[in-house]
Amino acid sequence: MSSGIRQYHDAGSHSYTEQVLVAFLYSSSVSHPSSLVLDIAKVLAMARFSYFSALLLWATSIVTVRCQSFDPNKAGPQSWDPSQVGTDKTTNQTYRNPIFTQNVGDPWMTRYTHDGEDWYLFTYTTNDNITLRRSKSLTDNWDNVETRTVFKPDPDSGEPWATDLWAPEIHQLNGSWYIIFTATPDRDNPPPMQDAMCPINCPAISHRMFVLAGDGPDPWTTNFTMKGMLNTFDQFAIDGTLFQYGGELYHIYSCWEQQYSAWPANLCITHMSNPWTVDSNLTDRRIISVPNEPWERVPYGRADTRLATNEGPQQLTNPKTNQTFIIYSAARVNTPFYCLGQLELVGNDPMEYQSWRKNRDGCVFHQNTQTGVYATGHASFTTSLDGSEDYVVYHAMTTPDPPADIYRTIRTQKIDWDQNSGSPKFPLAENGPFPVPAGQNGAKQSAARDLPGSVSNGLAF
Repeated sequence: MSSGIRQYHDAGSHSYTEQVLVAFLYSSSVSHPSSLVLDIAKVLAMARFSYFSALLLWATSIVTVRCQSFDPNKAGPQSWDPSQVGTDKTTNQTYRNPIFTQNVGDPWMTRYTHDGEDWYLFTYTTNDNITLRRSKSLTDNWDNVETRTVFKPDPDSGEPWATDLWAPEIHQLNGSWYIIFTATPDRDNPPPMQDAMCPINCPAISHRMFVLAGDGPDPWTTNFTMKGMLNTFDQFAIDGTLFQYGGELYHIYSCWEQQYSAWPANLCITHMSNPWTVDSNLTDRRIISVPNEPWERVPYGRADTRLATNEGPQQLTNPKTNQTFIIYSAARVNTPFYCLGQLELVGNDPMEYQSWRKNRDGCVFHQNTQTGVYATGHASFTTSLDGSEDYVVYHAMTTPDPPADIYRTIRTQKIDWDQNSGSPKFPLAENGPFPVPAGQNGAKQSAARDLPGSVSNGLAF
């Protein structure tokens, strides 16, 4: 939430006309992003300007915005100076964002050890295949590392996993490797009669969740084969993750309440008997988060639920207190307001809505207009090589006003932990330079940890 809108919201009662005006000003900022436009709401709230004066300020700001020169969308990796991507090759002691400049989203980063060697393993949305990359450095220039395509379906096969492969994740369970991802058979072009069943239309209605299983202990050499579709009750399902708690395995994913709801996109949870089998039925499925906060809707505070989104859930565990969180993405991916929200597991049963507490103070990680980083979302989490530091890996844009074909790059930053609440403390989204992670290139650790590498992706059975 912008500071201007938050201060207006907190300033007390306002007339209906004032509320409409502020909503209008804020909506204008979506098309004409500018800190000046957003600050008009604050001016109106604090100074209680006349409507005419506020409108005059808005008109002036639009002229100002149209005259500004925003950082354009990067056209591709060739638009980035390699010396400004990832680790500084001169000193090896600092790094800059982005760490991967290709136009991809939904990063999943994890660490693993094989034959005594430590590796980072990285995958992301390509749309037509599942690709793995690996490096011994978290902040390497990931454009130039080893690459392996492990799954490439025939897009014309009609298989339910044939097209639009999104948000792959690779997990290790009991020594075996599994890849979970979402896909659709029809390039998100459902038959007209099916599309007509939803309000306005049925976005991604045919997307379902799938699991690939590896046949060996090394994810870089194992062969992955299709294990099957996860049961989501023949309903929309994207961005699924494997969540582990109390020795049990769960599937958390973005869902609709009913088959043709279309909006909002909620977070659902079901129980699993193994990494490819959901043993809950539809009546057991629970919705654990609904995008009912103003910052989870587009535009901000929208009354209806169209475009209201919770997606990209990821498990994060405090390594000292063992508190369990779900960090998820909210708002819309093609807007600068895409951000991270937070749920904390405060009950004993993850399958109950009451067991989860949402952070209602706004996004925990969001755009930074001062550094030109926008749409910070769909995160995953890993650690420094020595296990003493925790890192968020996320995608972001470099413009607040993207074209239809958005361009996202991959970034990473260190996160800390609040000593009182035990919640993660996210930084501001920035470009750097930052110190390289502890244990990398001889960098010293910042704090000791009893269980190195224990920041959780929830999968250590």
